Amino acid sequence: MSRTEKELKGVSLLGQNKTDYVYDYNPSILEKFSNKHPENDYMVTLDCPEFTSLCPKTGQPDFARITIRYIPDKYLVESKSLKLYLFSFRNHGDFHEDCINIIMKDLVQLLNPKYLEVAGIFTPRGGIAIYPFVNYAQEKSAYQKMAQKRLFKTMK
Repeated sequence: MSRTEKELKGVSLLGQNKTDYVYDYNPSILEKFSNKHPENDYMVTLDCPEFTSLCPKTGQPDFARITIRYIPDKYLVESKSLKLYLFSFRNHGDFHEDCINIIMKDLVQLLNPKYLEVAGIFTPRGGIAIYPFVNYAQEKSAYQKMAQKRLFKTMK
């Protein structure tokens, strides 16, 4: 079953012949589309192995693999917009933990998913690797216990 134009309303980046890259953090790039199966619980995993941001103190580049997992409710994130959004961190100066929290908050605001988690595996610099993890669950949902369990599991 194909999607209708109405279902794709708001998806403007996909299918463009020319891609304009934004080099400064910009959450307005993110686009969403309707979930055709909101009655089903299913996990969407997005693996972004080429994330780059800048150290806010030194200006040196930081590299990471960002993994985003979520259980959608009414919307899904459009992947090209997500790619461009993550690329917009290229000249953004923030610590690893801040980047992961910003990504989670922007996606929660866009999608209001049932559950969402963002993990970063940052390349070591100065002999230390940092792996921040953050998650979210809709209030008073069955996913809140899962979120707590997943968070505590990553803390071991």
